[in-house]
Amino acid sequence: MKKFLNLFIVLVIIVVAGFVSGAVYVVSEVNQAVLTQFGKPVGVPVTTAGLHFKLPFIQIAHYFEKRLIEWDGDPNQIPTRDKRYIWVDTTARWKISDALKFLQSVGSERGAHARLDDIINSATRDTITSHLLIEAIRDTNRILDSESIADILVVSAEKLERIKVGRAGLESQILESARKLAPQYGIDLLDVRIKRINYVEDVRRKVYDRMIAERKRAAEQYRSEGKGKSAEIKGQMEKELKLITSGAYRKAQGIRGKADAEAIAIYAEAYNRDPDFYSFMKTLETYQRTVDGNTTIILTTDGDYFKYLKELN
Repeated sequence: MKKFLNLFIVLVIIVVAGFVSGAVYVVSEVNQAVLTQFGKPVGVPVTTAGLHFKLPFIQIAHYFEKRLIEWDGDPNQIPTRDKRYIWVDTTARWKISDALKFLQSVGSERGAHARLDDIINSATRDTITSHLLIEAIRDTNRILDSESIADILVVSAEKLERIKVGRAGLESQILESARKLAPQYGIDLLDVRIKRINYVEDVRRKVYDRMIAERKRAAEQYRSEGKGKSAEIKGQMEKELKLITSGAYRKAQGIRGKADAEAIAIYAEAYNRDPDFYSFMKTLETYQRTVDGNTTIILTTDGDYFKYLKELN
């Protein structure tokens, strides 16, 4: 038992001494390493995770990422083929494909980012300047293929142009151009994206003015359509109102005519039963309507109007 304990202690001392002296180094799952001796690379890159050995004090292990690394460039002012100046902001993803070549050419991630600045910005400028602005700001012809008039009204005249490449196509061209130069630095460029595009100040002002004019034109179109619809609804309402009014008037006249006919029939029947009594009642009604306390009447004694008054005396 004591022998095993002593052996274990010796092994621990050896391992600790190896780490302290630099004879042992660790490569993690996310890293790869390149050994240098007196500043010059030795052997091939170490990509296998685990414990590895090197000459102490003489050799140095340089660690590099095996995972994807993000590159984020600064916005650049670039003219398009139709002489429109825009700010283009790009981003990319890359990884170290050859650690030895990477160490020899750029040395570190900071050096790689500086090199990618030149490569990607140059590829972006070449691509943007060889295409129209519309190709950079749109990706499809979806608006032009739409059957809705409202969709056409709210887009600018510039957007009504049909594109051939589109933003996705420009990104592919930038990536293809930049990929030709990246491998010489041990870099594998996986993806390039245009993060944002913006107009320079003077162009932006003109674009805003054009957008405002287009929105006003679209608003006037909607107002015109609304007024037309309103007039149509009011016309229909007035038409229906006249139909209802004329129908009600016709019905009322029918009822009134029927009532008058019934009243005339009643009067005629009453008159036929006793003409003298009917004449007497109608005359009394006439007296009631025409004579009051302030009325002075001058009548002849042989007039029909005075006949019943004379008989009363």
